[in-house]
Amino acid sequence: MSTYPAYPTTAESFPNRRQSSRRNDDRRLLQRERELEAARRICEALSQHVDIDKLVERALRTALEVVGAEAGSVLLADRDAKHLVFRHVIGVKADQLRGTVMSSDLGIAGVVFKSGKPLVISDVKQDGRHFPYIDELTGYRTRDMIVAPLKRWEGEPIGVLEILNKREGRLDEDDISILTIVSALTATMIEQARLFQDSKLAEVARLLGDIGHDLKNMLQPVVSGTCLLKAELDEHFGSLPPPGAKKGEATHDRCNDAIGMVQRTTERIHDRVKVIADCVKGLSAPPQFAPCKVAGVVESVLQTLRVLAAQKGLSLRTEGLEALPPIMADERRLYNAFYNLVNNAIPEVPPGGSITVRGQLEPATAMVLLSVADTGRGMPPDIRDSLFTAQAISRKVGGTGLGTKIVKDVVDAHGGQITVDSKEGVGTTFVIRLPLPPLDLSST
Repeated sequence: MSTYPAYPTTAESFPNRRQSSRRNDDRRLLQRERELEAARRICEALSQHVDIDKLVERALRTALEVVGAEAGSVLLADRDAKHLVFRHVIGVKADQLRGTVMSSDLGIAGVVFKSGKPLVISDVKQDGRHFPYIDELTGYRTRDMIVAPLKRWEGEPIGVLEILNKREGRLDEDDISILTIVSALTATMIEQARLFQDSKLAEVARLLGDIGHDLKNMLQPVVSGTCLLKAELDEHFGSLPPPGAKKGEATHDRCNDAIGMVQRTTERIHDRVKVIADCVKGLSAPPQFAPCKVAGVVESVLQTLRVLAAQKGLSLRTEGLEALPPIMADERRLYNAFYNLVNNAIPEVPPGGSITVRGQLEPATAMVLLSVADTGRGMPPDIRDSLFTAQAISRKVGGTGLGTKIVKDVVDAHGGQITVDSKEGVGTTFVIRLPLPPLDLSST
């Protein structure tokens, strides 16, 4: 007689089913509690700030805490959505990555930014979309990651939130659910902060427009006067007898140089007010790229500022600029950038000090390396770290802090990078890297 294994009856299987159902209910309840806690914490963190950089920092810290991850970053898109900029970084080399620009088409961040849908990657080595350059740059090893879009409500993404390397286990779909809440609330608060800033700046921009119009009217007599003076000098020197004409030739040339400087400066003053107004409004005319010799641009800046520097007992120097090849650049914008850096340095340098503009090639990266170094008093960390942001701090009485932001906008428009190194009592060095031709703004 055969013996068959005893299977549980239908009635006997009910407890197991109930237990399994209860476990699933408990798991769902635990997940809901995690999501509610994440929402509570991110709301509490973000409600304390209207400053975008502080919002981004608090949001990233909260995201890492609620999913138990080691590192992360927030990347925000530029105005044209062609590039993503590392706005805040935790757990990786923050000083090296913050401000770094990458194409919005690259990596998993680019995929999420374009699609607007989050992704969880349990092993980045096995995913061909991973962009390894950032790991190579920082020496950090990304194991697993979640990238969530930062999206306007029913709108396009404004950036992405990256979370890397869960401390225990691997990042999964449950973590995506939590980070989706965090990213949605973060994007909403960023947009709110931007609207708040825009409302404050709108009136400033309007006033700057009025100032620019008035300034143009006030400068017109200067322009007209220099034209009359030039005509008078040309007639005077032209009527001199040959011996006097020969002696006066050098004087005539110096007068023409001075008149030319006044005319160019009046044009740049009006142009500068417009640039500042555009910067405040967050607008910018398309750059006009053409072959440009950096040495000529810098020399124009130093020629304008040499008298001011001499009055303070400073020396303005250049090194290596003549050896640089032409680059593709908007000469007007490049002039504004170097003028800002040198002019801002002059009040910071004591008598006997110097400001030096250097240039050299970086063949390995196909970049031109430019630096503006001074022997001034240096900057404290809070001022240094606020540079190139909308919250830039100025030590000058009545200063706006917009100067260095304008410099950053110029460098960004040229597809370059800018960094600053400053030590109190030692001096400050700004380093600009600009690409050699051909310039491709769609690439990193």
